[in-house]
Amino acid sequence: MKGSNMNESRLVYEVMQELGKYGAVYRCNSGSVKLPNGKRFNGMPKGFADVMLVRTDGVACFVECKADNGKLSEEQERFIERMQTFNAKAGVARSVDDALHICEINP
Repeated sequence: MKGSNMNESRLVYEVMQELGKYGAVYRCNSGSVKLPNGKRFNGMPKGFADVMLVRTDGVACFVECKADNGKLSEEQERFIERMQTFNAKAGVARSVDDALHICEINP
């Protein structure tokens, strides 16, 4: 399914499946969760992209997956801009093709 018009969790799955062909791909969860023992576990910082790819040539790519009507938070916008200042590939994908374009992958 390479088009848009899918929910974000399905899009994340599809993006990870495709990007995994081109390097090491990771699902990145932000925020914190309360563990059964009462302690809190902190994931990635607020605004961190949904998917991170380290291409086989070492280039870091960060993809924020959004459904057609999904909107970036201010933290997500800042994260993408910051990664781009480090010459990493970063952007918003509403389809698998968008993710490939962000990561500068031409299958």
